[in-house]
Amino acid sequence: MGIQQEASRVREKIRNVEPHLEKRTDRGDVFYTLFWSALRKAEKFDIVRHVPALAGVYELYYMDRHDRLHLMCISRVWYGGLRSRLRHDTDPELVLDRKYKQILEKYDVYYRYTLTESMDDMLDILHFFAESYLPSQPSPDDSRRYRSIYLEEIAPDKMVTI
Repeated sequence: MGIQQEASRVREKIRNVEPHLEKRTDRGDVFYTLFWSALRKAEKFDIVRHVPALAGVYELYYMDRHDRLHLMCISRVWYGGLRSRLRHDTDPELVLDRKYKQILEKYDVYYRYTLTESMDDMLDILHFFAESYLPSQPSPDDSRRYRSIYLEEIAPDKMVTI
């Protein structure tokens, strides 16, 4: 087997891994590898069947009329777990924010998640994404454990945020 074939096989194997977070530290810096779940359409019973009631980080997207995905939010869940939060945040009858509710009523919504039990790691991840998405906006605090935060995303559908 050639090098390119082996590299392709390894990449495919990595994409089929369950959602989780890996972390490596080196001289005060942290390197996260975030393994996302597959992107799925947010439907009440699908979420109940496929999303665990565990802590983690999730993203919500909506698809516009031109079949483009737009990030709605990225957030963390601790108490109650991902299943409960995703069920709530994708149900227009439960959401109170008017703008958010209108998006849920008008467009198809999609979600993906990763699992982690560390609140500090969740803070670092959200800080990293806020700095990447909205560099001109104030970002949430990180855990203050590391000098620099680096993040790589692995997704089974090859969709990465950054």
